[in-house]
Amino acid sequence: MDILTHTFMQRALIEAILVGGICALIGVYVVLNGLSFIGAGISHSTFAGVGIGLLLGIDPVWTAMLFSIGVAISIGVVSERSDLTHDTSVGIFFAATMALGVLFISLLKDYYVDIYSYLFGNILALTPADIYLSAVMSLIIIVIVALLFKEFLVLSFDAQLAGIMGLPVRGLRYLLLILMAGTVVISVKSVGIVLVSALIVTPAAAAHQLTRGFKRMMLLSVLFGIGSSISGLLLSYWVNVPSGAGIVLAATLLFFAAWVFSPRRRTV
Repeated sequence: MDILTHTFMQRALIEAILVGGICALIGVYVVLNGLSFIGAGISHSTFAGVGIGLLLGIDPVWTAMLFSIGVAISIGVVSERSDLTHDTSVGIFFAATMALGVLFISLLKDYYVDIYSYLFGNILALTPADIYLSAVMSLIIIVIVALLFKEFLVLSFDAQLAGIMGLPVRGLRYLLLILMAGTVVISVKSVGIVLVSALIVTPAAAAHQLTRGFKRMMLLSVLFGIGSSISGLLLSYWVNVPSGAGIVLAATLLFFAAWVFSPRRRTV
């Protein structure tokens, strides 16, 4: 417990709880709606947003947030108004935004050392401002999910029924994409652009292996997300490995443990 005497570890622990919990919460909707690949596309699009911020001298978090929200909405529009599948649309934006990110970074006059932390995460180097932003964004996302809990529930299990009930299916889907983008951006500094989509999907997938109840799945997912984030944080401190990699590997081990003991697998 002496590691908690360090201020940077106290901040990292708070961030691990916030990021692990909110990623796992949104991850339930991502898994049930089959949006995992879209989540990967949105997460990688933040690289271009970070590049814009560094190039213009603006805080990369804000440019990444605006850019990723724009990409999330664009993916939905292109998929909806063309005969392309979600996977095809995401693949196009995935490659294009990464290429833009490389272009913007290449235009920087000096090498920017923090690029590595944006790509792979460094939860041990967060500032108080980063923690405040994560807390505020997490609270906003939780409030929206709580207010629209029933609507998102119906959408996740039967979109056609949601339309028959008069729910704004299209608006709910776009809102869910925006919530995914916000979740990705606040997690980038701690987990990294490359790995954040895994933290969104893996805890929810592990919870899905153990229960068929929606509320129980959400509770387990949040517990798994927080647990794997704290475990990965301690691993990164003790073994001196990148924090994002430690967190995602902890979540992956948790998933395989859930899969081994899964009632669903035994039923199949």
